[in-house]
Amino acid sequence: MSRLDQLYRRLLLTKFFTKGWGKPDSLKRLFDFRKIISNRELCRHLVPSDYPVHIEKEYPDGDCRILEGHLISPLTHHLPGIVPKEVEKARLGSHWKHSKLRPVCIHLAGTGDHYFWRRRILMAKPLLKESGIASIILENPFYGSRKPKGQIRSSLHNVSDLFVMGGALILESLALLHWCQRQGYGPLGITGISMGGHMASLAATNWHEPLSLIPCLSWSTASAVFTQGVMSEAIPWKTLETQFFENSVYQDEISQLLISPEEHRSQNAYALGQQFVKDFSRDFENLQQMHKDFLHKAHHKQAALDDISAQAVSTSQTVIKNSLNLQGAGDIHSSGESGGRLTDMINASLSSVSNSSSAEIKQPSLEQSTPQRSAEALTLQHAVSKSKLSRAQVSSGSVHKTDVPLQHALSKSKLSRVTRPSSDSSAGSLSHTLQQVAVNFMVGVMDECTHLGNFSMPVDPRLIIIVTATQDAYVPRQGVIPLDQLWPGCEVRYLTNRGHIAAFLLNNDVFRKAIADSFDKQIKLYYQS
Repeated sequence: MSRLDQLYRRLLLTKFFTKGWGKPDSLKRLFDFRKIISNRELCRHLVPSDYPVHIEKEYPDGDCRILEGHLISPLTHHLPGIVPKEVEKARLGSHWKHSKLRPVCIHLAGTGDHYFWRRRILMAKPLLKESGIASIILENPFYGSRKPKGQIRSSLHNVSDLFVMGGALILESLALLHWCQRQGYGPLGITGISMGGHMASLAATNWHEPLSLIPCLSWSTASAVFTQGVMSEAIPWKTLETQFFENSVYQDEISQLLISPEEHRSQNAYALGQQFVKDFSRDFENLQQMHKDFLHKAHHKQAALDDISAQAVSTSQTVIKNSLNLQGAGDIHSSGESGGRLTDMINASLSSVSNSSSAEIKQPSLEQSTPQRSAEALTLQHAVSKSKLSRAQVSSGSVHKTDVPLQHALSKSKLSRVTRPSSDSSAGSLSHTLQQVAVNFMVGVMDECTHLGNFSMPVDPRLIIIVTATQDAYVPRQGVIPLDQLWPGCEVRYLTNRGHIAAFLLNNDVFRKAIADSFDKQIKLYYQS
């Protein structure tokens, strides 16, 4: 991974999602709406072909013309009360030059790209001069003049804000594409860098005609960005962890709405399950020792945690091991259904642990005290008993009704490793274990709303050219379904020995070349008789 990416992120003091996950009701509405906008045939009816776009100003700029205007985000009509007032009005700027063909490319903003000037200078003007492709630069929700009051720079307050941004950009892009068609422009395309590239990909999945798509420095899902990449260091995990445990809606209701395409990735779910249980048996001994050390300290400090049972730990190990010893062809079948069967076995085991612990949890040698509201005072037994997603600590990421492969979240997040604690670090290790619950939930919600496997495939993947950096520490590609596997027929271009920041600063010419090449493909396939 790029050292420049790591250093650059450390120099930035801004944090994301400082107010938490967002209102549970808003998240549920957004997840329900995702099921609609991820289906092209349903989504295309959300934005009529005559949706109004208002041009306010037009003036010359050298040998081209600049148009400025706005539209009201269609998302305000479909999710009233969720889109902040400042976000409702989408501003845009355009660069045009008349020719026989009138190609137009929409540019969506990356993280931190406020207003228009950066994309205008680095992309729109050179693209028009080099390739004759006009540009529409759309101002992102929550950025520039659309930034809500109280938001500092690009630091979205809630995780849900990112999903509002994505939904708004999908529908706003469709409105602009319809407007271009009404004006007689074409061929059409959409692009973006970093977050802008991912938003462009989401928007392109919902356009009903062939469309050039050029996502730069983005990949299949945002879950790896926020749990595995350097951006994970900008997330207030303690805040998210505390909110998750304080409000049962996140665990009992929202977790049931989450869908991750990663659940279908394994070709041998049984092998994954077997490996998981082997790892779990070893790591559970570490957790047992961690509990003993922590309780010993708590006893001497007159602050013992409630609901921790040494008998529960022993019982859970016994149940899991007994599950593994089941013999006979009828116990565990091959491949496809075995992962789900094994998950059910483990969840049943955990359920029995929770039930038995309520009767056996009293330890006569321990003094009981009222638990603190802080995350450190929440016990591992509390996490297991309250939340299906807390079982992800032992099932490694159960984010879709416990069907996701058992090692999914652990394989995607550098925050998820459980290590053998020393007696001096037991409290910190317990806190780290509880934090993992929040990490797993983050993987689930990000895959639900941003994983391109949850969306329709673009009409013609041959028009997709993806540009990615091999050393990108912001957008890791490991552990998720590759884009060229999701979209067979697309082209992936690699910037070798480049990280995210270096590619953004030094390789805009490569991005523009990819845009021009994709438009050339579209012209040859659809505009030449």
